[in-house]
Amino acid sequence: MQIRGERAATVCGLVAILLWSTAAGLIRSVSEVFGPLGGAALIYTLGAVLLVSWLGRPRLRATSWSYLIMGSGLFVAYEVCLSLALGFASSRNQAIELGVVNYLWPCLTVLLAIVMNGQKARWIIVPGSALALFGILWVVSGDGLALATIVANVQSNPLSYSLALGCAITFALYCNVTRRYAGGQNLVVLFFILTAAVLWVKYAFSAEVLPAFSLGSSLELLATGIAMAGGYALWNIGILRGNLTLLATASYGAPVLSSAFAALWLGAHLTPQFWQGAVLVTAGSLLCWHATREQA
Repeated sequence: MQIRGERAATVCGLVAILLWSTAAGLIRSVSEVFGPLGGAALIYTLGAVLLVSWLGRPRLRATSWSYLIMGSGLFVAYEVCLSLALGFASSRNQAIELGVVNYLWPCLTVLLAIVMNGQKARWIIVPGSALALFGILWVVSGDGLALATIVANVQSNPLSYSLALGCAITFALYCNVTRRYAGGQNLVVLFFILTAAVLWVKYAFSAEVLPAFSLGSSLELLATGIAMAGGYALWNIGILRGNLTLLATASYGAPVLSSAFAALWLGAHLTPQFWQGAVLVTAGSLLCWHATREQA
């Protein structure tokens, strides 16, 4: 992809955010047809093929072994956790909730940057983190803010909630490891290939059986692969040549955009409390980001 000019690169980054915002709803939709493991394996296989055609084969000679091992492990762990958390959700509404839990990663990224990379931050990092965490609890609670309700919701599907929390942690770690060790190398093509391989291995040891492909399911699969692969390909262009401040600010609206698309696509009814929680997560993450910007 030969994109020159800051404006064009910024547009690529904004399109990437829009594509990623469709991912949760599309992944859930595909998993309902092909199964959590089979659907995820198909998505990342198609995504890997698309990325190779767009970006070429991964070049590993200039990459440090530290980043190759840590970056690969964290990226694959994140993508596997995300796809399976959404796929194993007990309902479409719960899948959308889990998508918001996943978006705790921007806040965690800033917190880990302070510890891992010596990032300086102002005091507003504390209320920002608290606000993002409260937003997650507000979403998961469902009605009011009763501890018993939160515990009951988590216990109804501990696997998916654990995977969603794992998403937030692993992607925050991945962002910081990439910043510290990547050396400007983009290995997303390799990471997609590894993710697909891991998912196919898990599928081989499962009881899932892929159904016959139909026109509708094939189009959904294609749309999901394009959203995932296209998002990563365009985001790389955006962060390398675009307006980083604008892209960073826009990216924090992803929880609300993702929830809105998923609700429309899946036909889910979301309560006012859910939307309040999604907005709180976004606001808390923005405060965390602003806490670091003040030191720039």
